[in-house]
Amino acid sequence: MKNIKKFALVVLFGTLFAAFFSALCVSCYKPSPLYGAWSDNAGNKISFADDGSFSATIRDTNGDTKNYSGNYTVIENIISFSKDDGSINSEWDIRGGLLYLTWFDSYGAQINLSLYHN
Repeated sequence: MKNIKKFALVVLFGTLFAAFFSALCVSCYKPSPLYGAWSDNAGNKISFADDGSFSATIRDTNGDTKNYSGNYTVIENIISFSKDDGSINSEWDIRGGLLYLTWFDSYGAQINLSLYHN
């Protein structure tokens, strides 16, 4: 009878510890505010997925629209886009529902984007 009580206490404390640890892990997860689609009235659009991939349609300095895709990484306020024709590092900021970032087109020209969350 003593062994059954000890076993029941071990199971109870093990279950409580597992529940506490799971709740702690889940409560620490913070989704990125970048997830989802962002666009502007000029036809520029960037979509961020939670798996670290992105797809973008950006108007370059010549007015031509080009599609991009690849992976992105975020470290604090720097976002790094890895795409077929190279990579882009840019500061980003979200203010009042607008995403501000700088994109560099295939010609190396700087494009300042102000995108609304869709």
